[in-house]
Amino acid sequence: MHFATIQRILGLLLMVASATMLPPLAIALWLNEPSWADFTITLVAVFVAGALFWYPVRRKRQELRVRDGFVVVALFWAVLALVGAIPLVLADQPHMSFTDAMFESTSGLTTTGATVLTGIDHLPRAIQFYRQELQWLGGMGIIVLAVAVLPMLGIGGMQLYRAETPGPMKDNKLTPRITETAKALWYIYLGLTVCCALAYWFAGMDVFDAIAHSFSTVAIGGFSTHDLSIGFYHSAAIESVAVVFMLLAGVNFSLHFVAWNSMNPLTYFRDSEFKAYITLLGLAALITVGYLYLSDTFELGDAMHHGIFQAVSIGTTTGFTTAAYSHWPGFLPVMLLFTSFIGGCAGSTGGGMKVIRFLLLFKQGMREITRLVHPNAQIPVKVGNKLLPERVIEAVWGFFATYIGCFTIMMLVLLATGLDQVTAFSAVAACLNNLGPGLGEVGYTYGDINAIAKWVLCLAMILGRLEIFTLLVLLSPAFWRR
Repeated sequence: MHFATIQRILGLLLMVASATMLPPLAIALWLNEPSWADFTITLVAVFVAGALFWYPVRRKRQELRVRDGFVVVALFWAVLALVGAIPLVLADQPHMSFTDAMFESTSGLTTTGATVLTGIDHLPRAIQFYRQELQWLGGMGIIVLAVAVLPMLGIGGMQLYRAETPGPMKDNKLTPRITETAKALWYIYLGLTVCCALAYWFAGMDVFDAIAHSFSTVAIGGFSTHDLSIGFYHSAAIESVAVVFMLLAGVNFSLHFVAWNSMNPLTYFRDSEFKAYITLLGLAALITVGYLYLSDTFELGDAMHHGIFQAVSIGTTTGFTTAAYSHWPGFLPVMLLFTSFIGGCAGSTGGGMKVIRFLLLFKQGMREITRLVHPNAQIPVKVGNKLLPERVIEAVWGFFATYIGCFTIMMLVLLATGLDQVTAFSAVAACLNNLGPGLGEVGYTYGDINAIAKWVLCLAMILGRLEIFTLLVLLSPAFWRR
């Protein structure tokens, strides 16, 4: 383990992270809001801390190993959540405890969208923007950004990229150089954000809200500048824009890159994961619309726009709302919550287990059924025309088993703290899948649950964002052996 190199990189990343305070600081100064002092203190403190980490080991440039990359990523996400909480603790409005500030910061950076706040409409503009910015930076991963813009990280950048990016197949680079791959992903991410902001503006949002919501839409985060989320606007045009960009952000960004390079939109429909993604969301939307209409909850027009919006929002793990879906009749709230377990595509900003894993689990299940009928048959598992090695199938099953195990343990802990079954189940599901809104006591806000539950859910959010193994591998004795 190259501890000096890890320290150097962590210092550099902290200095980069201090720059995230500049946009909300500028807004606070422009609008003469008192929070400018809070952002200034945080900026200086984080930059100095980063410099103190970096300076003693500034000349250590050893190559990062895979293990080093996991340590850097895990440390940085924990430290970044702490850094993100500082302005929220210092601010007079909102006045937050350290636990609540850590929960809000972790939720933003992991693009979960769960909040402990109420009265969001009346928060200072700088704080509103800061919450949205946290999600935008967390969406593609600030470490991937650092790999793109800081060649000084050196030849170990691939290890950070592998530890940070979501999905079961992380070694596929779009370009020969890892820094160019990271830049390509960020150009796509930035381009989608700009297009989304313009679309929101044309649909009727003011400039501030358009930019703020484009951050959380493309990041599949779900934070809003209003308590009522997208439902605040009562606008079919705005909801349509949100649906389109939530769908786009839930697609593998590598697929966006290939489609853009080839200038051929049919590229999407040749991808098995994309076809499964669209099919699953379409089916969820169809069931939701039909049940809302047949149960007389809404007229057909309202059933369509609420049903489609919520199916896409929850299925992609964005977490925007236009209605209190937790109060919808019958099985709908639970069905929608279960769609978040599948989530977006691998290599997207979405949460959940990812569509490709769900697809592989389904194919493996069908193969086992066929083997019962034909025990000696050799039945390969393919995605499209590509034959997958057994190692990938084993890894997916391992991930699924670990995912369920972590989910069960955290739910039992929440039940032990006094939460009811619906609240505990949905809170862990919403945070582990980086969804946000749950059911029961957490259908609207997480502010009323106890402090222990909030810390457990912070862990769930980071586990979900880093896809579990990135953190759990650090607990393995084999990881620390020479």
